[in-house]
This record gives sequence, C-alpha cells and structure tokens, in this order.
Amino acid sequence: MSSALQQKIEQVKEVLANAMRDFSPVTFANSLGAEDMVLTDLIAKYQPDIAIFSLDTGRLPQETYDLMQEVRNHYTVPLTVYFPDSARIEAYVAQHGVNGFYDSVENRKACCYMRKVEPLKRALSGKRAWITGMRRDQAVTRGSLEVSSFDADHGLQKFNPLLDWTNAEVWEYLRSYNAPYNKLHDRFYPSIGCAPCTRAVTPGEDIRSGRWWWESAEGKECGLHVGKISQLK
Repeated sequence: MSSALQQKIEQVKEVLANAMRDFSPVTFANSLGAEDMVLTDLIAKYQPDIAIFSLDTGRLPQETYDLMQEVRNHYTVPLTVYFPDSARIEAYVAQHGVNGFYDSVENRKACCYMRKVEPLKRALSGKRAWITGMRRDQAVTRGSLEVSSFDADHGLQKFNPLLDWTNAEVWEYLRSYNAPYNKLHDRFYPSIGCAPCTRAVTPGEDIRSGRWWWESAEGKECGLHVGKISQLK
C-alpha cells in the first residue's frame, strides 16, 4: 500500500473519531458502492459505535442485495435497512406507471424522493451527524463539497471523509484489505443505484454517466445530497 494512501486512511480515521467525539450519535449512509465499502471497513475496525444504514428502494440490482447479505456475514456492525412507504409507491405507480420515471426529470425526481429521500429522513431522525462516501471527482455536482459541513436541509452535521480520494485509491484500499464490494463493479458499473436507472459505462466515459443516462450531467442527483450546505468554520 502506498504511503500516500496510508496517510489518507489516517485522515479518515481522524474525521470519524472527531465526528463521534463532537456529534454523537452519528450514522453512516451506506449506498454499498465501492467508496462506502471502504468506509464500512474502516468504521467496523475503528468506530463500531457509528450506526450504519442502507436504503432499499425496492428496485435494487440482485448484486446489491447479495452485498447486503455479505456485509451482514463479514462484519459484526449491524446494517439497518430502511424501505419506502408502500402506499406512496402504489399511488405513484397508479398515476405514472411502474417505469414512469423515464418520462420526465420531474417524474424521476419524484420517484427518487419516495424511494430515497423520505426513508433517509427517517434514518437520520435523532442523529446529530451523518457520514457519506461521496468523492469530489465523482460528478460535476460535487465539486464544492467539504469534508465537514452543516447540512441545513436535515439539521445536522455532514461528513464526507473520502472527499479527496481518487477512484484508484478506493480500489487500492478494497484490494489491500480484501473488503467486500458489489460485483457489478467488475462489469463496468462504477456507480450503482436502482437497476432501471443504472447501466454499464464504456472506457473513457464519466463515472456517473451510467446513472440516469437519459438526463443532462448537471442534474444527476437523486436529492439525497443537494441542498443548502454551509461549510463548518
């Protein structure tokens, strides 16, 4: 393992420790992507009192469910899973159809809100801080993120410990520690969300180009991480 990566690991450990010291109770929003599996491994080793949760949208790929089970078997820290409200999903499908999110950006964001944003609000309830695996170079929408900032939308502190990690460093970590990861990554899926909204990418494409590929890059967020964020001074 490179000394540069080892230094970044130490920095992440410090961020996690500071989050627990200053903002407990803390929870980690685990999307089960490669970055989040790095954080899962580090939290399990060094900060096991940080709660970990995932959102089951009801439209996830089988490989993501397989990884959920692997996380359960591989780590002692529990993974809590939150689900969308079934009545809201039924009403949406009745109005727009089961795949109505393809019809417009408005429909797609409404689907994301029901399946992700609303369950997230429940997952964050009662917490003082949350942690994500977002990296700055993942998308044009994430260039202004900070490692620690106040999330005004949810009313708690937000930490992005891997913000300045490269994709290569993420994979160097996973391979060095033999950490579990989503097997779709081996089939050229760098960013994995719901099955109908995720596709493989070709060499040279942006890593987020496989998500909502029918939309423009500037709006490719589901609503979990877009809002009024102010840097912690």
